[in-house]
Amino acid sequence: MSEGKPLEGRTALVTGASKGIGAATAQALAAAGVHVVLTARDVKGLEAVEDAIHDAGGTATIAPVDLTETDGIARLASALASRWDTLDIMILAAAYLPSLGPVAQIDGKEWSRAITVNLLASQTLLASFDPLLKRATAGRVIGLTSSVAAKPRAYWGAYAATKAGFENILQSYGQEVGAISPVRVAVIDPGATRTQMRARAYPGEDPKSVKDPAVVADRLVSLLVEDFANGYSERIDGR
Repeated sequence: MSEGKPLEGRTALVTGASKGIGAATAQALAAAGVHVVLTARDVKGLEAVEDAIHDAGGTATIAPVDLTETDGIARLASALASRWDTLDIMILAAAYLPSLGPVAQIDGKEWSRAITVNLLASQTLLASFDPLLKRATAGRVIGLTSSVAAKPRAYWGAYAATKAGFENILQSYGQEVGAISPVRVAVIDPGATRTQMRARAYPGEDPKSVKDPAVVADRLVSLLVEDFANGYSERIDGR
C-alpha cells in the first residue's frame, strides 16, 4: 500500500456510476488505488467515467446494468464472482427521483420505478453480493440517502418513503452481518449537491450555490480510509 493510494488492492462496486456523485466517487476511489466496477444503465456515461479513471492512472471495469431487472443484478454478481473472490467496497449511489407532488396524485408508474430502483434493487444487491462482502477482510457498504427519509416533507412523499425503506434495509443488514462477519455498513446523506437530480428538484436554484459531487466523493473515500463503526451515519454539509 502506497501513501498516495491508501486503498490500493481493494475492489469496489459503485452503482449509479455514470454521473453525479456515483461517477465522482468512482474516480476518487480509483485515485486511492481501488479497482472500481462501474455500473449504471448509461453505457456512454460509464465509458466516459472509465476513460477518465484510466487517463488518471487508475483501473476500472464497466458493467452496464438496469437495476429494475433482477436478472441483471444476478448476472452482475455472477460475473464479479467469476473474476474476484471478494468485494471490499459497495457504494449504493443509484437512485430514481419521481415527480414531486401530493401523495394523492403520485404517478403509479413513477412510484413503481422509485420503489424498484431505490428499495427493491438495493435489497437484491445486498443479497447478491453478501457472500463476496463476507469473504473480504473488511467488507464495507455505504448507501447514499436523503434528509427527507427521516424528515417527511410535503410533495416529496414518494421519494422519501423509498429512501426511508432504503435506510431501514441497509441498517438492518448491517446489524445482521455485523455480529457474524467483518462487514460494516454506513448510511450517508450527501446534502445539497450539484447533480442532475438536484436540478430536477430545484429548477430555479443556482448550481454554483451547492457543492460539487467531488466534495462528497472525497468524504466517502476518507471514511473508508479512516474506517467507520457499523451503522454509522452522517450528513455532508458545506461546500
